[in-house]
Amino acid sequence: MSKKIVLTGGGTAGHVTPNIALLPSLKAAGYEIWYIGSYNGIEERLIKEQNIPYYGIDSGKLRRYFDWKNFSDPLRVIHGYAQAKKILSRLKPDVVFSKGGFVSVPVVRAASALHIRTIIHESDMTPGLANRLAIPAADKVCCSFPETLKYLPEGKAVLSGSPIRQELLTGERGKALELLHWENSSKPTLLVIGGSQGSVAINNALRSDLDELLKEFRIIHLCGKGNLDSSLDGREGYVQFEYIQDELKDLFALADLVLSRAGANSICELLALRKPNLLIPLSAAASRGDQILNADSYKKQGYSMVLKEEDLTPESLLRSLRQLNADRETYRSAMEKSSQSSAIDIIMGLITGNA
Repeated sequence: MSKKIVLTGGGTAGHVTPNIALLPSLKAAGYEIWYIGSYNGIEERLIKEQNIPYYGIDSGKLRRYFDWKNFSDPLRVIHGYAQAKKILSRLKPDVVFSKGGFVSVPVVRAASALHIRTIIHESDMTPGLANRLAIPAADKVCCSFPETLKYLPEGKAVLSGSPIRQELLTGERGKALELLHWENSSKPTLLVIGGSQGSVAINNALRSDLDELLKEFRIIHLCGKGNLDSSLDGREGYVQFEYIQDELKDLFALADLVLSRAGANSICELLALRKPNLLIPLSAAASRGDQILNADSYKKQGYSMVLKEEDLTPESLLRSLRQLNADRETYRSAMEKSSQSSAIDIIMGLITGNA
């Protein structure tokens, strides 16, 4: 008898990529896989690229601020619940795995009503609103940080880490050097990742001090869409890209150090890759503060250096990167001792019922 699973989650790439990371293991275990997401969300394109059957449902966002859509979106959530229940009744999966986002709430609630076993994953330190609404209906709740356990119901909580794409572990330095048209060098290579949209603060600080930085580092700068600076083309030891997808694994293999935001999925990748890193979390003024909590946890566990965005200047950036480079073996050693990089095995154990 075939095994069946429905995956859900959406709204941002961070609510989809961990699901994608599970696909090879699910296929190897013989699961028939479907995905329920929102109409026209980013998850639809990402999942269809994986050749997984996709079902769209209505999805309303629950906001903490006034918006006229607050009056219509609850109706969309109710409709989404009815749609999800109909789809699940037809597919009859053995288990639902949810990565969060507002589209997941009606799916998890519908699965619970149909007595389908449901597993949720929360990436951030504190559960977001969507997962808080879904947790009462879940059988197990996985998390990425030990500090998150206190926010979750006892008996449901599992510290798993976050599933990462296994292909990231297969990069080749030689391919990266070929892509960048670089020779081998004794200078450490710094990979800068500001997210798919890039980070203006990181980009500006880095480029303002580029002359000094290039004396000590070679730099691969993933600066985000629309953030290329043509005046820097051809600088020796500096290469910029808006975004890299397939070759990212090779750039990681080449990188000695990484400068990054502190999104949960991103830092879990850095942990799994054992890359000494400097985190500059998104400020509380521009977010709910989850990146700050994520970064603080990794600093406490000895995995990361942290520089607050409010303290970010060209001078503080150079000073921090010098310190990171000097201490990089200490960070790598701490990451080697972590058990949070076996997330796929832990989650697959829960899915199959063997955990």
